Amino acid sequence: MRYSVEHKQETKAKVVAAAGRVFREAGFGGASIDTLTKAAGVTNGAFYGHFKSKSEAFRTAVLSGLDELRRGIATFKTRDPRGWLTAFVSFYLGYKRTCDLGDSCALPSLSPDVMRADDETRDAYTAELTLVIEEVARGLPEDGDPNARAASREDRAIVLLAMLSGGVTLARAVSDPVLSERIARLVAHAALK
Repeated sequence: MRYSVEHKQETKAKVVAAAGRVFREAGFGGASIDTLTKAAGVTNGAFYGHFKSKSEAFRTAVLSGLDELRRGIATFKTRDPRGWLTAFVSFYLGYKRTCDLGDSCALPSLSPDVMRADDETRDAYTAELTLVIEEVARGLPEDGDPNARAASREDRAIVLLAMLSGGVTLARAVSDPVLSERIARLVAHAALK
């Protein structure tokens, strides 16, 4: 039986979404093809109809997660051009810190496995992260002091993303909810300075 192009695209999207959740929850090493196919509700044949390997599925899930982050930032900027950063930081250190790990941001949850991935995955990650950095940078104001040697907007975007990602990582890792909240509060304060 031949499936329509739409059905194939829907199946691939379902597998990518499920792979993103599984890789966030279990890491690359903890996710098997069986776990991925079961989470997506597809057969091994359907999985291999879209991906040559677990590594390719991981790469696709990482890129999808970073694209989701970039599009989310763009949405915050569109909704509130002047206050987007405060709203984004609050969302990121609030919901994205406390949601199920499978729904967390790809930046803190998948980057550790990207460090150990093949060159193709790392190169793709680099290109997609660059787009995220550029999206954030376009929303940051120019430095108000023309005499100060301030970092470029892209430099500030990198620092902001690293701060938020690291903050979420630390806040998720601790077992004490009071400490987790404290970490989030301090990182939010620093991020918005």
